[in-house]
Amino acid sequence: MPHSNNGPAKKSSIAAKPRRVLIFDTTLRDGEQSPGCSMNLAEKLEVAQALAALGVDIIEGGFPIASVGDFEAVREIAKAVRGPVICGLARCNDADIDRAWEALEHAAHPRIHVFLATSAIHREFKLRMDKGEIVRRAVAGVRRAVSYCKNVEFSPEDAARTEPDFLCEVVEAAIDAGATTVNIPDTVGYATPTHMHNVIRTLRQRVPNIDKAVISIHCHNDLGLAVANSLAAVEAGAGQIECTINGIGERAGNCSLEEVVMAMRVRGDYYGCDTGIVASRLVPTSRLVSNITGMQVQRNKAIVGRNAFAHEAGIHQDGMLKERRTYEIMRPEDVGFARTDLVMGKHSGRAALADRARALGFDLSPEQLQMVFEQFKALADKKKEIYDSDIVSLITHQKTGEGGWRLVSYKMNCGTGRTPSVHLELAHDGEHVTVELDNAGDGPVDAVFWAIEKATGISATCNEFRVHSVSVGKDAQGEVNVQLLCDGQLYRGRAVSTDSLEASARAFLDAINRIWATRRLTPAAQPVGAAHP
Repeated sequence: MPHSNNGPAKKSSIAAKPRRVLIFDTTLRDGEQSPGCSMNLAEKLEVAQALAALGVDIIEGGFPIASVGDFEAVREIAKAVRGPVICGLARCNDADIDRAWEALEHAAHPRIHVFLATSAIHREFKLRMDKGEIVRRAVAGVRRAVSYCKNVEFSPEDAARTEPDFLCEVVEAAIDAGATTVNIPDTVGYATPTHMHNVIRTLRQRVPNIDKAVISIHCHNDLGLAVANSLAAVEAGAGQIECTINGIGERAGNCSLEEVVMAMRVRGDYYGCDTGIVASRLVPTSRLVSNITGMQVQRNKAIVGRNAFAHEAGIHQDGMLKERRTYEIMRPEDVGFARTDLVMGKHSGRAALADRARALGFDLSPEQLQMVFEQFKALADKKKEIYDSDIVSLITHQKTGEGGWRLVSYKMNCGTGRTPSVHLELAHDGEHVTVELDNAGDGPVDAVFWAIEKATGISATCNEFRVHSVSVGKDAQGEVNVQLLCDGQLYRGRAVSTDSLEASARAFLDAINRIWATRRLTPAAQPVGAAHP
C-alpha cells in the first residue's frame, strides 16, 4: 500500500502528476453507528466487497471488542476481502488491541487503529486523566499495536478541540512509538475549513517527525462542513481522508466519500490531488448502502442524488441542448448513472437482464442472475414496463433469509368504516404458520403488523413507516421502509412490491428477522458503546 505524500497541493501546473490521497472508508464502522443502520454479517461482507471494487484504500470493518457481531464482521472481511487494507478499531488498552488483532490476523494487509481522547473537556469529564497520562497511554497503545502489525493508525479523539501544543506533543509521541498514520478527528463537527487547515499546517510545521507518517482527517457533519473541512485539510497537506458512503454516520454523519472524491477529481486544477476510486461505481455503491441500511439518499444530494443531473428550468434545458458543459461540470455516466432508463418487459431475456445489471454496476453470479430473472419475469407479468430502478430494486433486495420468517400469502377484508380482518400465512424453518385476526388494528397495515407479531411471537414498536415509488407509472412498485424498536434497539426493514400492503408485510418481516437473528447470538463480550474518533 503506497503512502501518500503529505506535501501541499500544486495548484498552478495542470501537467504535474496529481498527488495521491488515500481513501479510508468507515461506512462499516462509523457509518453503521447511525441509528437504525445496523447491518448483519452477510450485508457487511457485501458492502466490503463493493468498497473493494470501488477502489477504496482502507476499509474499517468495525470495532472488534464492541460486540460479537463486530468481531465476526471484521474477521470475515479480513479473510474474504483482498486488495484494500482491512482495519479494526481499538481503544488504547490491551484488551481492545488484542481483540482487534485476533479479528485481523488473517488479513492480507491488516491495520490496527487505536484512539484516545485528547481535548480538555474529554480529559476532565470523560477520562479523568492529565496530559502526562494521556501521552503514556497513547504511546503504550501504539506500541502494543505495532507488536502485532506494522501498519498502525493513531487518532487523538476530539483533536479539533485539543490545544495545539498538546496535540503536537501527542502526535509526535505516537509517531515515535511506531504509528504510520496519524488521524486528526473533528469528532463533534466543530471545526471550520480555515480552522482545520490551520490544524494540519501546525502539525506539519511543528511536529519534527511528521514526515514519517501519513496525516489523515476524519470530519463529522454537525455544521454541514465535513466535506469542506476534509478538503481544507487536504489542501494543507493531509494524505488520507476518512469518509463514508452517502455520508452516513454518527449524528449528522461523516464526510461523504462520493462528494469529496469528485470534488478533488473535478477540481484537480485547484487541489492537484486524486484518488484511486473507480468513479463509475459511486452510484451503484451508494444504492447498495442505501438499500442495506434503509437510509434513503435525498433527491438533491450531490453526486448520487436522483436530481444531481436533472434539469427542469427552461434556460438550463436550452443550455444543455446546445452544450452540456453550460450546466454540468461532470457527466452522469462518469459517476455511474445510466445515460438512458432502458425499458424492459416480459419478452426480455436473461442475457438482456444480465447486460443491464452490469451496466448498472452489478456483477451477478449465475445463481444470483437466475433468482433475479425469475423475479423479473414475475414482475413483468404485473407491470407493462420495467425500468432501471425496478431492476436495481430486484437485485438489491435479494435476501438470504435462511431460517427466517417469510410471507406466503395474506387475505384482507376491510373497507370504509370497517375494522379489518386478516388471514396471514407465514413460513418458518420449513413449517407454515397461519394466523387469523378479526377486528384487528385501525387499518389494513396495522392489522398485518398485529398478525405478524402474533405469528412470530416477537413484539415491537413501529417508530417509522414510509412508502414511496421506486419507478414511474400507475403500476410502479411501492417501496416500504419500517423501523422497529425492540429490546431497546432499533431494527429496520425494507421491501418492494406492486402491492403496497404486501410490501408492508415483507418489510415488517425483514425487521422481525433481524430481531430474530440478533436474539440467536450469545454475546461473548459486553458491548462497549459507540466509538467516536
